[in-house]
Amino acid sequence: MADNNNTREEDMNNRQHKFDEIKSYIEDDMENFGGLDNEELHHEMFNMDYYIIGTYKAEQWLGSQVFECIRTVHEYEDFHFGERYTDTSDPEKLVNMYAYIIGEQIINTMREEQED
Repeated sequence: MADNNNTREEDMNNRQHKFDEIKSYIEDDMENFGGLDNEELHHEMFNMDYYIIGTYKAEQWLGSQVFECIRTVHEYEDFHFGERYTDTSDPEKLVNMYAYIIGEQIINTMREEQED
């Protein structure tokens, strides 16, 4: 089973901008949220604070993958909400929503690994 999880994580990493960075952010910060279940952890890490603050920093973070990030946010919001809420013309809002989405995927994968 572990090989299957590693393959899935490698596939996600190859497809998704800044995957390793967001995963490290989660792993490094998990100790500050001890005792929370995964859903609460995701909420605290990505709803209660900003992943990136500042337009310039957000633009640098997005780099040449800005359209991949926009596409990811649009697909996520279309699927989950039936409409789009994030102002993807605002780099800071785009980065923070993108990190929210990727963070959710990473935390869900971590939960699945714990259950195995």
